[in-house]
Amino acid sequence: MSDPFTTIEPRPTLRAAEPGPAPASQLHRFRHGEFEIVVLSDGYITLSADVILPDAEPDERPGILARLQGGPQSAPFQVNIPLIRIGEDLILVDTGSGDKFQPSAGRLASHLRAAGVDPASITKVVFTHVHPDHAGGTIKPEGALMCPNARYYVSEAELQFWVDPNYEATMPPTLHAFARGAQRDLAAIEDRLTLLRPGDAVAPGMQAIETPGHTPGHLSYQLDGPDLMIVNGDVATSNVVFFEHPTWRFGFDVDPEIALRTRQHFLDRAATEKIRMLGYHWPYPGLGYAERKGTVFRFVADAGTHS
Repeated sequence: MSDPFTTIEPRPTLRAAEPGPAPASQLHRFRHGEFEIVVLSDGYITLSADVILPDAEPDERPGILARLQGGPQSAPFQVNIPLIRIGEDLILVDTGSGDKFQPSAGRLASHLRAAGVDPASITKVVFTHVHPDHAGGTIKPEGALMCPNARYYVSEAELQFWVDPNYEATMPPTLHAFARGAQRDLAAIEDRLTLLRPGDAVAPGMQAIETPGHTPGHLSYQLDGPDLMIVNGDVATSNVVFFEHPTWRFGFDVDPEIALRTRQHFLDRAATEKIRMLGYHWPYPGLGYAERKGTVFRFVADAGTHS
């Protein structure tokens, strides 16, 4: 099998972000310090306007949805999953949807194989959180683990929130299906699970950082290098909506007020420190920077190298 890490290029120049269609079979490969990274696609999910834009005025919605390449009532969001090589470790950040969410997603396993990566060679799987589009691919349709030899990592707060046996009484009905899925996926890996707290290292130079609100235990992952890079999961689900409207809520945030504070602090820090970011649902490959524009932000894509 071919090695997807064989032609890693140095850091590229920047360009303005443009929404784009779901990526083809090409791979985006790059180096960040000691880390070699390949961004794989799990496909895309479609979200309703009520989830994406609950705070937008009715007359604002059509223009924003069009910029997201959506229709009158919804828009597609791509799913970018980094595979990271550092030393002897091959680390996957989230497992995508598998067959547990929307049929337009769940492509990760086939894209790993197409890239020449045996899922059995993955040594660590780290979760930003365990929503179905981030953890649903943990278990294959026949019931086996997609990454059978990996150690799995999730935040302690995330685990404690989702495994509540009384979730039907303690959580709103909109979260019940998410809780069932999280309990299924976490139970499948409980004998190989490491619980993380903010500041813990997953690998040399790769550290978990606290970014709560989207879920109570949502983590992002900071990678050391010549500058910092943060794999930020769903801190800002859209690089258009929540950069340009950082005070707007997102419909799938479990705690919207904490999520707003986290998002605003994160984008402010990213812009001030010029931190490279990788967003799970941003246009493929999801890499870029936050640039301050008055009281809001502009996303500048890090174009990179495809092959």
